[in-house]
Amino acid sequence: MKQAKPAKSAKTGAAAAQATAAGPPDSAPKAAQDAESGKAAQAAKTTKPAKTTKPAKSRRTASQPTTPADQPPDSAPKAVQDTESTTPARRTRAPKKREPDGPALQGSDRDRLLAGGHHDPHGLLGAHPVGGAATGVVFRALRPFARAVTVLAAGHRTALHDDGDGLFSGVLPLDAVPPEYSLLVTYDDNELEVQDPYRFLPALGELDLYLIGEGRHEELWRALGAQPMVHQGVTGTRFTVWAPNARGVRVAGDFNYWNATGFPMRSLGSSGIWELFVPGVGEGALYKFEIMRPDGSHTLRADPMARRTECPPANASIVTASHHVWRDQEWMEHRADRPVHKAPFSVYEVHLGSWRPGLSYRELAEQLPAYVADLGFTHVELMPVAEHPFGGSWGYQVTGLYAPTARMGTPDDFRYLVESLHRAGIGVIMDWVPAHFPKDDWALARFDGPNLYEHEDWRRAEHPDWGTLEFDYGRPEVRNFLVANATYWCEEFHIDGLRVDAVASMLYLDYSREHGEWAPNEFGGRDNPDAVAFLQEMNATVYRRNPGVVTIAEESTAWDGVTRPTDSGGLGFGLKWNMGWMHDSLVYVSKEPVHRKYHHNEMTFSMVYAYSENYVLPISHDEVVHGKQALVSKMPGDWWQQRANHRAYLGYMWAHPGKQLLFMGQEFAQGAEWSEGHGPDWWLLDPSYSAEPDHRGVRDLVRDLNQVYLDTPALWELDTVPDGFAWVLGDAAEDNVFAFLRFDAKSGPLLAVSNFSPVVRHGYRLCVPDLIPAWTEVLNTDAARYGGSDVRNPEPLKPEAGGAHGGRSYLEMTLPPLATVWLKPV
Repeated sequence: MKQAKPAKSAKTGAAAAQATAAGPPDSAPKAAQDAESGKAAQAAKTTKPAKTTKPAKSRRTASQPTTPADQPPDSAPKAVQDTESTTPARRTRAPKKREPDGPALQGSDRDRLLAGGHHDPHGLLGAHPVGGAATGVVFRALRPFARAVTVLAAGHRTALHDDGDGLFSGVLPLDAVPPEYSLLVTYDDNELEVQDPYRFLPALGELDLYLIGEGRHEELWRALGAQPMVHQGVTGTRFTVWAPNARGVRVAGDFNYWNATGFPMRSLGSSGIWELFVPGVGEGALYKFEIMRPDGSHTLRADPMARRTECPPANASIVTASHHVWRDQEWMEHRADRPVHKAPFSVYEVHLGSWRPGLSYRELAEQLPAYVADLGFTHVELMPVAEHPFGGSWGYQVTGLYAPTARMGTPDDFRYLVESLHRAGIGVIMDWVPAHFPKDDWALARFDGPNLYEHEDWRRAEHPDWGTLEFDYGRPEVRNFLVANATYWCEEFHIDGLRVDAVASMLYLDYSREHGEWAPNEFGGRDNPDAVAFLQEMNATVYRRNPGVVTIAEESTAWDGVTRPTDSGGLGFGLKWNMGWMHDSLVYVSKEPVHRKYHHNEMTFSMVYAYSENYVLPISHDEVVHGKQALVSKMPGDWWQQRANHRAYLGYMWAHPGKQLLFMGQEFAQGAEWSEGHGPDWWLLDPSYSAEPDHRGVRDLVRDLNQVYLDTPALWELDTVPDGFAWVLGDAAEDNVFAFLRFDAKSGPLLAVSNFSPVVRHGYRLCVPDLIPAWTEVLNTDAARYGGSDVRNPEPLKPEAGGAHGGRSYLEMTLPPLATVWLKPV
């Protein structure tokens, strides 16, 4: 997860303000316009990049416009305060004289309400019966910048008294609180009739609150965040947020010109949830939560549960709802027909933002499925698509876990891409990052004051490698936030698999920490029991709710039971990246052939532990960046030998037990390291380029590898059990030769032979099963059409009996130089 320079900023196309929810546009201060106006302030602060230099910081988010310097102090306030501001300014007006026993708010209730620190604004604002001997109903409204407020209720039209500071109140001679009423709000040059948010009951149910409190709300995205809805017969949006340490929370957005004074939220008991239903606010509205912390400071935060965000560097949340109609029913119905570990599974890893730079989700949907299907991959794996502020993090430092990045379109656009891949017969795996999050002060870090999403112990809160914070997996609400997020992507976006990033950093308390920088667990060990429990719960929940989905661990240690079921004490993943195989095999092929005999065990050692877990063999993005070189450039020799080694290695990889993963660009032997700034070097495949046949030949090989792989159950059906593999020749270190058999449950085996020496070996003898009368080549990486020397075994090979091999049958075959050959029974 290394980083490069920050992505360039881009303007957003957020929806217009909702006039029914606040004052008219021409009555609000000019400075209070949001980022869409084109006069927004500097871009949002970006995250600290991992392991490299920091991107430049800015002092104000894109949704926080500045106030003109010549604006008088008693004019309209700043639309948005800086993250650590004090109470936002507001237009004050001396209250008119009135009788002490009137309905105006007095004392601490008034002060706390105006300061944004009241837990029960609905108990003060709205309509309430007058207590004592008097009869009637008192109405109170908080409307900053209004000249007058009139109540329209039960046939009455009553002007409320101006109590100052935007507060208005009055008593109507009614016997009971009317079930419906509206407010006529008069500004300097406009008048609007609006619904009063403070006449509505809570729009969040008791069951939701109970499940959230228990940390067991598996559809948390339906309870928290911004939910467009019809409530008590009125259309609007329910805003809810978990902020248990807050003294008060208010909603700020383009619908109130980023002045949250008139929109305080109510606390729903001890749940830590704050709620407000705002009539008239709908899809496309921008919003954030203004939180008063325990120390009285204010912070303006994006919604942790936002399902859509502005395009970075802007960072406001956007009210959204899905209108996508899915057309992938056939895929979804048959996704679980065969367990993944017993099915063909070859993965093309993609960074969507740079695969074809500049394409939107919908444009990608027109190109990516066709390309991947043509090459025969069964799945794509998308590097993180959840919203992230810094493009150079590749998505591994997430600020919006519930929102697909807005860089390429809307959430429904992303759904369209997933659907298009499914309709092309391709599964979709998504990288998921629950290990850590960045410190941006408009996102999750110190969300409502003290540590909330991060652990309270600094030794478990700070990630030493990436300058980020780690989640507190022991807190039920945080664990719920992450578990629900995993199911959210599977259920709302039809994702077929989650590759969980940086699992090792979660499992070990001493990960990348020196002595004194970590504390043992309660049993004195170095493992993190909270993280173990979280991963088990996540896996169990995802598999129970989403048949056919697979979870994959990027886990680089020898932790026991990563892919063992949770009811047997394992972590419960379906597959695990085989980082050991990747490292060892790349060490081997990077050596000159004359030196490979001294590293022969680097290639054979993987079979010692091949069945300890269900493995994926990954040649991922991490292996082709930051000085590690592209796959073909790791190979020794001249250009011909590099390509030959590249092809032989891919043939060996596709035949080895385990599933396959190849990062984009490596399928056509791109020689340069990948950069998220420009993506793969597609020009290498331009027919006008003189070396185009060299690169096209490698891509043709990848296509044929996948085709033979799909047609050969011996290469995948028994991937995870010893019965699926047998060495034919594993000790030919002097020859740089490896040969093994792969089996399935019913049909014949496949014989894979790799010669990692640049010499042709004629009459090379290999022991084979006695009952197979003849073998034929089905794939040879040295074929001329792949760019090889075309040393072949064109005729079927018949085994010879007896001889120097203890009476066993053997083949005499020709081994091409730097090549892998696959043979099957005739």
